[in-house]
Amino acid sequence: MKLSTPRWWYVRDGAPGVVTRMVLTPISWIWAAVTAAKIRNAKPADAGVAVICVGNLTMGGVGKTPIVRELLRLLREAGVEAHGLSRGYGGREPGPLKVDPARHTAADVGDEPLMLGHDGPYWIARDRPAGARAAAAGGARAVVMDDGHQNPSLKKTLSLVVVDGETRNNEWPFGDGAVFPAGPMREPLKAGLARTDAVIVLLPADLANPDMDLLRQFPGKPILIARLEPVGPPPAGPLLAFAGIGKPWKFERALIAAGADLADFAPFPDHGAYDEGTLRFLEQRAAALGAALLTTEKDWVRLPPEWRAKVAHWPVRARFEAEQAARDLFLQALAI
Repeated sequence: MKLSTPRWWYVRDGAPGVVTRMVLTPISWIWAAVTAAKIRNAKPADAGVAVICVGNLTMGGVGKTPIVRELLRLLREAGVEAHGLSRGYGGREPGPLKVDPARHTAADVGDEPLMLGHDGPYWIARDRPAGARAAAAGGARAVVMDDGHQNPSLKKTLSLVVVDGETRNNEWPFGDGAVFPAGPMREPLKAGLARTDAVIVLLPADLANPDMDLLRQFPGKPILIARLEPVGPPPAGPLLAFAGIGKPWKFERALIAAGADLADFAPFPDHGAYDEGTLRFLEQRAAALGAALLTTEKDWVRLPPEWRAKVAHWPVRARFEAEQAARDLFLQALAI
């Protein structure tokens, strides 16, 4: 069973209720202690290839995958044979396995690896060191790993964390700092930052500048500002949009900011599969509204093939504001 990300996790003040917090806080202590012990006692394996980890300090989606895609693009354009690597969450294959978009489905390898596998070499492996070794044997000079900041099994050359830069309307990327399940944090902020080489603050397209209070949370760390930008305008006409991503409301907000005629919006759990009944309901609801169906690129690859012709997708890309500085940081880490 896949659960939706609780939106109250990201409310800076006034949430959740006292009773909820009292119940969840002891579990948070256990979670934080187990995570800290795992990291402290680990002996990271050296896979014999440079590894750039694009991680996360929180449970909900912050945009790691668009950053991985952009980092891979920058490295490949610089002439580096860079391969992607992820656990393949949502897929049945344990790996190590090189993603073949012509043969694999999201049910095989996960939605994000399938999406990024169209761009270039991408691997999935539940055993991260084995996956990095397979990529190295496949010709990788650098491996860009999606997620894994709290996974100490693989030695990392450069550890990056992506932070959601959305801070409007009492929304804060770390909530009030509580650890899962009482809040969004995978581990306490101070502990996560101690293993971080640089922070990437990812802004929505319609937010002009990062919140200075947020940037002050990362003293002594290089900070790169990136922005999510749509590849093109949303489709014209009324739309019924739906998304099963970490923070589905951000897709809704982005569409509105881009001027979409949004007739309705349906959120779903991250990585969740769309069954025939759900898709039929969405189709009927769209017909009643005189609207077309629209989803994210990540959701679109999870749709059954016969539904992809009926649903449009609206791709977005991450772009660094200081692209050359970002590229230099990555290449310096690889000693290039």
